[in-house]
Amino acid sequence: MVKILANDGIHPDGRLLLEEANYIVDEEKIPQEELTERIADYDVLIVRSATKVSKAVIDAGKNLKVIARGGVGLDNIDVEYAQSKGIQVYNTPMASSRAVAELATGHMFALSRMLHRSNRELPAGGDFKKLKKAYETGFQIKGKTLGIVGFGRIGQELAKIALGIGMSVRTHDPYVQEAEVGIQLNDFEDLKFCVKIRTESLDKILRESDFISFHIPGSGKATITADELAKMKNGVFLINTARGGVIDEEALLAALDSGKVAGIGLDVYENEPTPREALLKHPNVSCTPHIGASTVEAQSYIGMELADKIIAFFGDDK
Repeated sequence: MVKILANDGIHPDGRLLLEEANYIVDEEKIPQEELTERIADYDVLIVRSATKVSKAVIDAGKNLKVIARGGVGLDNIDVEYAQSKGIQVYNTPMASSRAVAELATGHMFALSRMLHRSNRELPAGGDFKKLKKAYETGFQIKGKTLGIVGFGRIGQELAKIALGIGMSVRTHDPYVQEAEVGIQLNDFEDLKFCVKIRTESLDKILRESDFISFHIPGSGKATITADELAKMKNGVFLINTARGGVIDEEALLAALDSGKVAGIGLDVYENEPTPREALLKHPNVSCTPHIGASTVEAQSYIGMELADKIIAFFGDDK
């Protein structure tokens, strides 16, 4: 009997599929410090961001055959070590792409119309007439240029949305030369159009974009430092729903204070779960608590994608 520990939980739809396959699914949260003592009871470990799957955890998992992460990144799992032990490692790159892209779009709208500031200041007793005057300088994003850094599944979903609202889309990805983005109008099944988008150099994207959204993995050091920020347009808007640390936060704060960066939408931070206060309270920061993939639909898709992969791995060997 296959025993599964979903240590950071799993959507009921995914759990149902696993239980219908006669697997035992345990959602009891085992604290990180106790995981090495108890992981040996399980054949499969499912995590999200909270649980760290280190060498010690892998060594203690004497029966582990699969480690699966509900999400795109694998930076909380020692993938290379797990694979060296013959353990299969999965993630769910398809399930949450639209959710993350929609959140990035939400931050763009918030920044362009200063919704984040209105939502803070008006309920706190801000002068209605003064706020109305102050926020009359919002702008429409139709016609603006969106640079997408990282043109995988999430970047391509964001491109679909941006094209649909009339933005000009430019992209950069060292691993993608060209991608065809297809847009289907749900109410009109016969209406679908495809756009081929070729990627360009990072420098060109930085120089020419009004908005820049990042969809790249973390690498342990910042991709966007003071040097890259200096190449951008004055008054650029940035979005980071990828990984904390992709943008150097010290350099970012300096650019926000100088006006070089007019605003940023942040869903991820260097010091999660305690992001630096200076960013959270900055008037030109629209912030969310790492919820990019956290929609009802995405969580269901993630759970079912995980279940499908685990069931396919074990096949009839239950």
